[in-house]
Amino acid sequence: MPPLFVLFEHAAGYGLFKVKEFEEVGMLLPQVESSVPDLKRFNQVVEIKAFNPFKTAASALENINNISEGLMTEELQLFLEKNVPKGGKGKLGVGDQKLAATISDSLGYNCTWTGVVPEIIRGIRLHFSKLVKGLSSKSSSVAQLGLGHSYSRAKVKFNVNRVDNMIIQSIALLDQLEKDINTFSMRIREWYSYHFPELFKIIPENYLYAKCAAFIKNRKEFTEDKVDELEQLVMDRGKAEAIYEASKSSMGMEIALVDLINIEMFAKRVISLTEYKTELAVYLHSKMEAVAPSLAVLIGDLVGARLISQAGSLTNLAKFPASTVQILGAEKALFRALKKKSTSTPKYGLLFNSSYIAKADASNKGRISRFLANKCSLASRIDCFSEYPSSIFGEKLRQQVDDRLKYLKTGELPPKNVDVMKEAVVEFQTHMKKVNKKKKKKDKKRKSENGDVTVDGNETINLDETIQENGEPP
Repeated sequence: MPPLFVLFEHAAGYGLFKVKEFEEVGMLLPQVESSVPDLKRFNQVVEIKAFNPFKTAASALENINNISEGLMTEELQLFLEKNVPKGGKGKLGVGDQKLAATISDSLGYNCTWTGVVPEIIRGIRLHFSKLVKGLSSKSSSVAQLGLGHSYSRAKVKFNVNRVDNMIIQSIALLDQLEKDINTFSMRIREWYSYHFPELFKIIPENYLYAKCAAFIKNRKEFTEDKVDELEQLVMDRGKAEAIYEASKSSMGMEIALVDLINIEMFAKRVISLTEYKTELAVYLHSKMEAVAPSLAVLIGDLVGARLISQAGSLTNLAKFPASTVQILGAEKALFRALKKKSTSTPKYGLLFNSSYIAKADASNKGRISRFLANKCSLASRIDCFSEYPSSIFGEKLRQQVDDRLKYLKTGELPPKNVDVMKEAVVEFQTHMKKVNKKKKKKDKKRKSENGDVTVDGNETINLDETIQENGEPP
């Protein structure tokens, strides 16, 4: 049986450990599990073979970034080639499956990441500073803390104008607000209907109902003089007069002043939440225009934001195939159908909320859902990987979906995707020329306002500073 070597990646460097008396994984596993907490017993199971410290913090960050992606650096390759025997003379245990596959493909080692390997790595992680000579627990923790901060900073670096985390939080808050407002509106309707039950039949809208309840208060004090003000509130003279007539002959019960005060406070809270929801929708629209303009134009702000939220990020959504985008949000139904071996798998998930699905006939909903998912996948990739996001491609993709709907209804052939994308590229290039031209004009205007002059197309001189230094213009 070839010996088992275990690779351990630490903030201080790479460690290679050899498992003593490795015969059968199943026989060794109970022994390792029981010996992990005790250093003396664990030393009887493993011994350190080699240790390669990182020379600089930048080198440590580079190596850990590659390992997290399942890639092998040149430093790790040289370390393994030097210390692990080839030709089937040694077996290598690795903690990550992707990294194990990369090492196996590149160097030809027989790699494993299951069985006894996770338990050995757990013990090495616990006793690493005591297993490596010259490495104290304090220096080990300092290295881990420094690398952890560097790794976190590298991961959270982003362009503030294209951050999709704000979209994920905004759509989650918007959905939560919608549920809460509906619940609160039902509560205020039920509460105020004890006093004025006829109001809900005249004003069924939740937002207007809350505004009317806060304005009317006691129906017996609602006089004809206030009808004009109520008309401005509900934007309908007929409804305002109907409310006045209903208040005179209402079958509602009498209500105390303290109850009216509480109803008014609650109604104003519902009104403020509804208005904030509108403001949040405007904010979400602006973020979608900055981060994913093509996806927003194609499928709308809300559905596009929900797709990004469900995927975890715009990058994840761009990596998904169209088949995954199609059923995104219907995972439970899909796995339930697969578990029961049913043929009726879901045709759409979040895409069901799109207006295109509602426009399509019942027999064509699956086809248009598949086509729409394809275009959403293209739009998300364009938004994610283009340097200058634009809604031009989204408008062309939306036109393609409209043409496909028309084709399914009338049989009229739509233009080819290649021709449409060529038109989009030409429009985008024209748009970028205009943007660059405007930018040059703004820069030129800013320089002239600051007193800057360009000499020979290379050097910029500030006239005001030169006059102050020399007493005369250059």
